[in-house]
Amino acid sequence: MSLDTPRNTTRRPRTLTTHEARQRLEHERNARLAQLRAMDEAGPDAEEQVMAAQRDVAERVLTEIEDASSRIQDGSYGVCVACGRPVPVERLEILPYTRFCVPCLHGTG
Repeated sequence: MSLDTPRNTTRRPRTLTTHEARQRLEHERNARLAQLRAMDEAGPDAEEQVMAAQRDVAERVLTEIEDASSRIQDGSYGVCVACGRPVPVERLEILPYTRFCVPCLHGTG
């Protein structure tokens, strides 16, 4: 709590703006696309199993990013798909495409 915030004031949790959410998702998308380009450029010398696993992860995350973009469009972004409660903004800042709050992710929600 800030020193200049009255104690009796109820503090609303900070939320990501649509613009902030889109920026974070775009950053994640660009990072995954860069990973895929780097894998393509690695050529035949790279370990095929490692490359396949990394490609699968990058493609899965890209799908999750696209799904999160759709949630922005339909107004459900930032809401846990399991319990319906808001996902804390701190979690969305770290993992902007997440669908779950931490308790639901770990099965304790």
